[in-house]
Amino acid sequence: MIVGVPAEIKTAEHRVALVPAGVESLVGDGHTVLVEQGAGLGSGFSDEAYRGAGATILSRAADIWLKAELIIKVKEPVEHEWPCMRKGQVVFTYFHFAASESLTRAVIDSGIVAMAYETVQLPAGELPLLIPMSEVAGRMAVQDGAKYLEKANGGSGILLGGVPGVLPAEVLIIGGGVVGTHAAKMAAGLGAHVTLLDLSLDRLRYLADVLPPNVDLLYSNRLNLIEQLGKADLVIGAVLLPGAKAPKLVRRADLKLMKPGSVIVDVAVDQGGCIETIHPTTHENPTYVVDGIIHYGVANMPGGVPRTSTLALTNATFPYAKRLARNGWKKACKEDPALLLGLNVVEGKVVYPAVAEAFGLPLTDPKMLV
Repeated sequence: MIVGVPAEIKTAEHRVALVPAGVESLVGDGHTVLVEQGAGLGSGFSDEAYRGAGATILSRAADIWLKAELIIKVKEPVEHEWPCMRKGQVVFTYFHFAASESLTRAVIDSGIVAMAYETVQLPAGELPLLIPMSEVAGRMAVQDGAKYLEKANGGSGILLGGVPGVLPAEVLIIGGGVVGTHAAKMAAGLGAHVTLLDLSLDRLRYLADVLPPNVDLLYSNRLNLIEQLGKADLVIGAVLLPGAKAPKLVRRADLKLMKPGSVIVDVAVDQGGCIETIHPTTHENPTYVVDGIIHYGVANMPGGVPRTSTLALTNATFPYAKRLARNGWKKACKEDPALLLGLNVVEGKVVYPAVAEAFGLPLTDPKMLV
């Protein structure tokens, strides 16, 4: 199979979808790997390293899209790439369709087979290709939130962990999944007082055993959320519904309850966000202010630490990419129910329920297509 790795062109995105070790493995299996010139530089991988592993380096992304049967990316194709997508081509990447109707319709019209990292799901419910980036984003949410609490960055001037004789900041985390758990660990480790909200009592019981004592766990309901918003210096949105839009839990009117100069970091922004006033931003212009509250809505947060993120991501994605290259998408999905759930759009047909529901589109059973 011909496998293509174009450079990421989303603003300030420096990750790459395949490292030289992965190229070497695919070439050893008899596949051809095409890598765009400079694709790995942002993550510390030179063109020479890819050549040494057996890749063919091409200078134009258009040539990779034209020749490759399997495209491996990190982020969803941006508008400039949409005309490059072609019928029957498999594209394996983060799509987050529910956050963008225009992307969804472009993919439908293109006829590609869209396999989304974020909906590959194991029988126990884990999302193995989302977890590594959720781990990074959860930790970064605290790191960036702390930065924007500084007065020079427009914040209220609070040090997250305080000092002896001065109380630490109050951090509110909405959601106790992977993002929320790693955010709680990071914030607690810096000395903040953390309150984490979640709907699952089983999850709260688990977190009570693994998180430090400066993390309080609270059942998530509207009254508890409102009460905690009034105390919070930093709010981290960490709500996930696999493949679907995130619910809007914090409303515009709720911002007036918060302290001026407080910070909101919505990690769910790439699925529409769980804060009503959030919209996607970039690493180049990461924040804006609504009603005196700083909003951070970078939709590709892990792209800010591309070396760590690329290695973490490819550790998880490569075994699936190798299977797709070896068996083709139909056989790979027949053999692996987790990978079958990664199918979102197949040659013009929406096959993932949350995507169809988001835009009122017809739903096709993916088992009929494999």
